[in-house]
Amino acid sequence: MIESQPTVVSLTDAAALKLRELTAEETNPQIGLRVYVYSGGCSGFRYGMMLEDAPTAEDQILKANGVTVYVDGSSVDLLKGSSIDYVDTLMGAGFTVNNPNAVAACGCGSSFRTADDSGTARSCAH
Repeated sequence: MIESQPTVVSLTDAAALKLRELTAEETNPQIGLRVYVYSGGCSGFRYGMMLEDAPTAEDQILKANGVTVYVDGSSVDLLKGSSIDYVDTLMGAGFTVNNPNAVAACGCGSSFRTADDSGTARSCAH
């Protein structure tokens, strides 16, 4: 029996729309959203996102809701099954990550830990 692998990340319609707005003027057909996890914050891991011109050899390249997403190999397991949304509220606007692997988050909401790996806790100073 072949087990299906969960999608590494998905994008909501709102996130995909915002990314298409942000890249509308780009002429590079490889422009994509890089999503990564790095050690930091009071819970151990933090999310990072940036526009990227091209993938690296270690990246998984995903098409999510019409947008190219690059995820480096060391972040795949920590992000597996996550959904990225874009929210615009009175308190601010930005991308958020709904990560089913996160078992705890810090009080300021900028870092998380998983059941298998808590990373290295650091100050939550932004």
